[in-house]
Amino acid sequence: MKKIINSKNAPSPIGPYNQAILSQGFLYTSGQIAINPEIGQIEFDNIESETKRVMENLKAILEAANLGFSNVIKVSIFISNMDNFSKINEVYATYFDEKEAPARETVQVAKLPKNANVEISLIAVENI
Repeated sequence: MKKIINSKNAPSPIGPYNQAILSQGFLYTSGQIAINPEIGQIEFDNIESETKRVMENLKAILEAANLGFSNVIKVSIFISNMDNFSKINEVYATYFDEKEAPARETVQVAKLPKNANVEISLIAVENI
């Protein structure tokens, strides 16, 4: 059994998918880019603000499922330029307790949707 999770505080999907699926106690989010849900446009000010917008979109989806970042067990980060890794990591780290941070991989890719510089997806569990 699966439950569709969508939040009005995160951007609407730009294709045939949902923001997240909750199944058997696990929440699987779709990748989020820095689209501001209020205006429907991507924010490119700088990599730090772009990363913060992505994390805020993920936070809204977690909250729609009655979860938080403490429930996250796995994160996937896709970036267009590995030179931005440390700046992305600085913003990302503010959302997690370092001692209980989730497993993660970071991969440089050739291109992301809407020419984004960072895309992040995660897996969270209801009962930790």
